[in-house]
Formats: sequence, C-alpha cells, structure tokens
Amino acid sequence: MTSSTPSSTASSASLEPGPTDGPSRPDERGAAVKVLVPGEHAMVSLLGTRDELLKVVEDAFAATIHVRGNEITIRAADPAETARVARMFEELVLLLDRGQSVDRAMIRQIVRMIQADGDERPSDVLSEALITHRGRTIRPKTLGQKRYLDAIRGNTVTFGIGPAGTGKTYLAMGAAVQALRSKQVNRLILTRPAVEAGERLGFLPGTLHEKIDPYLKPLWDALHDMMEAEELIAHVDRGTIEVAPLAYMRGRTLNDAFIVLDEAQNTTAEQMKMFLTRIGFNSKAVVTGDISQVDLPSGKRSGLKVVREILEGLEGVAFARLEAGDVVRHHIVQRIVEAYEIWDVAQEEAQAARDEARAVSRSAAADARLDRNGG
Repeated sequence: MTSSTPSSTASSASLEPGPTDGPSRPDERGAAVKVLVPGEHAMVSLLGTRDELLKVVEDAFAATIHVRGNEITIRAADPAETARVARMFEELVLLLDRGQSVDRAMIRQIVRMIQADGDERPSDVLSEALITHRGRTIRPKTLGQKRYLDAIRGNTVTFGIGPAGTGKTYLAMGAAVQALRSKQVNRLILTRPAVEAGERLGFLPGTLHEKIDPYLKPLWDALHDMMEAEELIAHVDRGTIEVAPLAYMRGRTLNDAFIVLDEAQNTTAEQMKMFLTRIGFNSKAVVTGDISQVDLPSGKRSGLKVVREILEGLEGVAFARLEAGDVVRHHIVQRIVEAYEIWDVAQEEAQAARDEARAVSRSAAADARLDRNGG
C-alpha cells in the first residue's frame, strides 16, 4: 500500500477511492475507500492508545479497517457500510479540529448516530458547548440530548421525559445558568415536589427546611458543578437563584425567570396545573421526570403522565423524549434501562393477552347462557 502525505493546510479528513488489493475479510470484496488524516493530528488521538478506540469502531461495523501512517483504508462487502465507516472517521477528525478529545463513550455515540443514518452531523451535535466551568464544558453528548436542548431554546415550556442518567435535569440546569449569565432572564427558580416520603415527611426529625432539604440537594449539587461557591452564595442571597419545594410555588406569578421543575413524575395532576399556571412574562419552564419511577401513593395518577394528553401539540410547548441510548452514566446503567424497557414491554403484552383471554372467556360464557335459555 502506498502512503500519502496530506497537505499541511487540510482541516479535515479527505476521502478517496483506495486500491482493491490489500487486507480484507473473505466476504468483503467491495472497493476500498481511503481516509487521509491531516498531519496536525496525532493518530493516537484518533485511534486511542494501543488502538483501543479503533477496536470499538471495528466491533461496530462489518468492515475491515487498515491503518498505515496517516492513511486509513476501509473495505466492506456493502458499499453503504464502507461509506458509514469513512463518515465515522471524518466526523472524528472534525471533532479533533474543534479541540475535543475522543474517548470510548464518544465513539459509541457517533456509531449510534451514523448507524441510524440520520441527517444530523455527529460533529455538530457533540461539539456544541452549553457552559464551561473550571475547564469542564457541559454539552449534549447524544442526539437526543441535542434535540432536548433545541426544544428548550425554541419553546416556552419543555417537558424532558426519560430514564435515569439521560441528563434531563443536568442539561436543564445548564440551560438555566446560561440564560441567567446571558441576561435572558433575571432569576432562576428550581423546584421539586417533596412527596417521595408522602405522609412520612411529618415524622422526619428537624425543621421543615431540614426535612425537605434532602429532596432539593440534587439541584444544589448541579449548581455547584456550574458555579463557583461565592457566585452561587451571592445569587442566593440576592434572591436571583431560588431552590424550593413545589408547594412554595402556589399563588405566585413568576416573571423574567427560568424555572426548572425536577422529578415531575411525583406531581399530581392538580400540582402540575398549579405549576404551569405560575409562568409569567418573559419566562421559560423546563419540566423533567421519569414516568417509570412514580412514587405517588397508590391511586394517584402522575401529573407528568396526564399533562401530555392535555398539552400535546400546543404551540410553545414541546415534549422531548430521551431514551436508553441517551444514558451518559456508566454503560451498565444504559443496559439496565434497556433491560427494564424490554421487561415492561413483555409485561404489557402479557397483560394484554390475559385481558383478551378473559374477554373471550366472558363472550363464550355469554353464548353458553344464551344457548341454555333457548337463544
């Protein structure tokens, strides 16, 4: 194979047909494509130490990938698969151009987006910065998260619904802090229902503040990740940032505010209506929750489940659904979420089958009664 030296002015990978002779799997006789990586990028930043990132790509696609110098040769039986792998490396180079480092999690997300054959460019999705604090940039890490942020920007009320670990609350908080710093709003109001303990709340020791503080702590933790302690304390002292239980919202009109309601699956339908009618002029609200983890007492229907039936399609209101593929915690969390989703579907199908069997049995019993009574 002939090595090619790229132009020093190249800013992204270039693609060209490669030779048909070279390493290939027995069933991969399609034409090869070469990706030439610009010389300013060390191949280890693209392929990983000991090619650990390259192995993730190889495991994801039915293609043979051969690297020599800064030249990557891709061959697959299906030309579409060859194009996907070439696009994969092109997107990775674009991310390196924008100063981002590449890791296994990012590779997996790009693979997922490319295999979905969507129109969005992974390099655009994964390079968008929300806020930066202490050298750490908060940004969407999946296509679902990018669409969620786009919904927040484009609507007055956005519902972020999805399983644990999909960044629903964290990204909403990031968008809120960004809006405050850019002076789009004058204050942040962050709230959660303190209903997880139900009637047991009254039996907890301490003052009311001490009783509800554990339910609000995740919001404080997120703020500490995005602001220096002195800045946060100053905002709280001035009333620019308020973290309070949902009950404290009743009777208020919230103007010039970015409002985040977290754990909304634990609101009742009445509480959800109360919250949504607090929104004032020049305000934006984000409501987050996981409808698979409702902690309301038996017989109480979640306000987050009801609200979609009422507000779906209403102008200025968006519902962003995050899935297991948007989980950005340890990969085992994603697998757990997927396993629960499969189990839930199986349970629903089994229940539907039982309901149908009962209906058939009741129909047969009714027919038998009619026969006994002479029709």
